[in-house]
Amino acid sequence: MKSYRSFIPKSAAYFPVKDALPPRDIHFVLLPRFTMLALSSAIEPLRVANQLSQHELYRWHTVADTPAAASSCGVELNVQSSLNGLQTAGQLFVCSGTDPRNAASERTMQALRRISRMGGKIGALCTGAFTLARMGLLRDRRFTLHWENQASFREVYPDLQSSERIFEIDGPLLTCGGGHAATDMMLALITADYGKAFAQAVGDMCLHGVPRPPETPQKTSFAFAHNARNRHVTAAIEIMQRDLESPLCLDEIARECGCSRRQLERQFKKLLRTPPAKYHRNLRLDFAHSLLIETNMQLLDVAVAAGFTSRTQFSRCFSERFGTPPSKIGTPPCAGNPTNRETKQ
Repeated sequence: MKSYRSFIPKSAAYFPVKDALPPRDIHFVLLPRFTMLALSSAIEPLRVANQLSQHELYRWHTVADTPAAASSCGVELNVQSSLNGLQTAGQLFVCSGTDPRNAASERTMQALRRISRMGGKIGALCTGAFTLARMGLLRDRRFTLHWENQASFREVYPDLQSSERIFEIDGPLLTCGGGHAATDMMLALITADYGKAFAQAVGDMCLHGVPRPPETPQKTSFAFAHNARNRHVTAAIEIMQRDLESPLCLDEIARECGCSRRQLERQFKKLLRTPPAKYHRNLRLDFAHSLLIETNMQLLDVAVAAGFTSRTQFSRCFSERFGTPPSKIGTPPCAGNPTNRETKQ
């Protein structure tokens, strides 16, 4: 009996494919707390391609080093095969999600290194780039990961520069930011295999619409999100986001934006109902929060990375924003993670 991986359902819609290639096997390595949205967004275009063509163009396989993998939403999936027994040298994607830095166990890392030595093409969905960086696969490569995790990624791997695009294809290396960007990346793969018209038909069946090009940014612009056309406020926020570690004073930001400090304060209060200094501080505190969640950095190092010169001031501001001191955020000290954030003064 055929498994659901290769089952080709009957369909009212049909798109003939001439000269179908041998079935292409794609393996998805599920790490703890992987994101279900990214996984399903990657697999469904493959299923739809089979359905539309009535050919087994693609086969997909879920693998892990455990019998089941828990997603970030708590749903567990039984995997179809063990990563340790995988002998393929084909296409493989590391699927990660929350808490990605050490999501891959040492056993998983050993298996992935073995597959890489065999010539396997290893890519990543969502935050899987953390695992690829641990393997040394990203140096001098174009790659991306989810925008929420890029700041902490830069702190852990300062020599690696991720892009802010929805997906990247750099030779055999395919990475995407997760979510529906996984569909766009798979549609690009289908385009390379069977042409633009067929990929567009797959996108229409997924109700995805026109496939987005890789250079599409992951986040909507501030102006679009807030329906704002104030160039001074937009420029100021871009400067604030650019200089989290070495923040400029408000006078310097206003000068770069081509307005006075008082003008900028009035425009922020009118548009965002908050003073620009507070908005800037909150950006830095949110950045610090992500570092505490995703890294083992000491409190003082986190404070400095977020542009605070005093740990006391940082702790006070952090507690005001989040209702809890920064020392209570993140993974507690344990075996394999012995860092005590309070030890380094």
